[in-house]
Amino acid sequence: MENRSYAKNVDLIGYHDLQGRPGFQMAMQVVDGRYYLYLAHFSHHGWTVMEVTDPSRPRFIRFVEAPRELTGLSTCKIQVADGLMICSLGGQIPFLNGNEFGDPYIEGVYLFDVKTDPENPTFLSRWDSGTTGGMGVHRFFYNGGRYAHLSSSAPGFSNMIYRILDVSDPLHPSEAGRWWLPQQWAAGQPEKSRIKIGDVAGMDSAGAHGPPYVKGGHAYISYGGEGMVIVDISEVAVPKLVGQLKHQPPISGGFGGARCHTVLPLSHRPYAVMTTEGERFSALSREMIKGAAQPMNMIGMVDVSDLARPTLVSIFPYPEVPEGFPYRNFNDCGLGCPGPFGPHNIHEPHDHPDLEDRNDRIYCCYFHAGLRVYDIGDPFVPREIAYYLPPGPEKWCFKNSYPGPMLSITEDVIVDNRGNIFVDTFHGGLYALRCTV
Repeated sequence: MENRSYAKNVDLIGYHDLQGRPGFQMAMQVVDGRYYLYLAHFSHHGWTVMEVTDPSRPRFIRFVEAPRELTGLSTCKIQVADGLMICSLGGQIPFLNGNEFGDPYIEGVYLFDVKTDPENPTFLSRWDSGTTGGMGVHRFFYNGGRYAHLSSSAPGFSNMIYRILDVSDPLHPSEAGRWWLPQQWAAGQPEKSRIKIGDVAGMDSAGAHGPPYVKGGHAYISYGGEGMVIVDISEVAVPKLVGQLKHQPPISGGFGGARCHTVLPLSHRPYAVMTTEGERFSALSREMIKGAAQPMNMIGMVDVSDLARPTLVSIFPYPEVPEGFPYRNFNDCGLGCPGPFGPHNIHEPHDHPDLEDRNDRIYCCYFHAGLRVYDIGDPFVPREIAYYLPPGPEKWCFKNSYPGPMLSITEDVIVDNRGNIFVDTFHGGLYALRCTV
């Protein structure tokens, strides 16, 4: 892929190379008028602190390194609210983390104080998930207050379940509740909690990919092969299933990622956005896929006016292929066969005062289709209104040797309450963008 960008109704206003550490999930807080961005990473185990008060000049502050000896550790998820930074701990994703199966890691979360000094996170404690050899903690929801809502491995369960963590005393976090689907109980056999990336049976099974997104007294959870579930958490210690929407088959599967990746309930409308996950073509090859057709992935609008009966009412349009793009579409994009193309992360407001919360707009990092911006004013006719594809990579920042094409791959997006869009990539730095429509 030629080393150029493509844009429609989006301006590039700033960039930072992150000192060669590609970011993944991002979080933000505003302190004394200064906008701080916190980034988790893939293979660089630790967390980066940036200041983006002036988005045209992102300022690198520091990299907080995780323990060096834990070479199998994944530290790719992060949330910040109420001056508390919570970071996920897990493992077993070698093609993302640049490690090997069997490398040592720990599972759970780290808690840091970023209220006392937002530029210098202070370690407070570690909560241990109680498992070894699983995924640990993956995506989670925390917007301040007493509880963090985790997708986490748990002893005796297969895949990840929903666990509610009481962080009111951040020096001594403790579990306050948990919920799972019946088929996840592994009758006290912890080895069944070990899933391998690429194991289709494991990917298609029940598993809380998360985050468990909280709105009112309910958690909306992306639950892998079981679709989206809605859980009543009015009694935190005893969550109860309210509703479920399955979508597989025919949507998602094969060499794609999480079968249900994200569920985002809109804050002021009776709808939720539901996504499945594609995959990074760079990590794949024609030989791996064997030329087999891959199921379609989607972003969809779900009517949740009746929580017991969530209903899919529309699917977002296929991303527009830019003029001059070297491939005719995003499915056959340098692999020599159709690959598992689909969306990845969307901007999640989390009812966070420092983040944009527009009920008429969705931002999605669509892997190698770049950032996509959608108007959802009419939930039955979502429209793509803007996009930005960063330049392609000249080299990877990982030790892995990837068999697939060198495409630019957008990973995560966060939008601040001023409308500034921050996007990071699998291969490079941080892009500050602004939508012009």
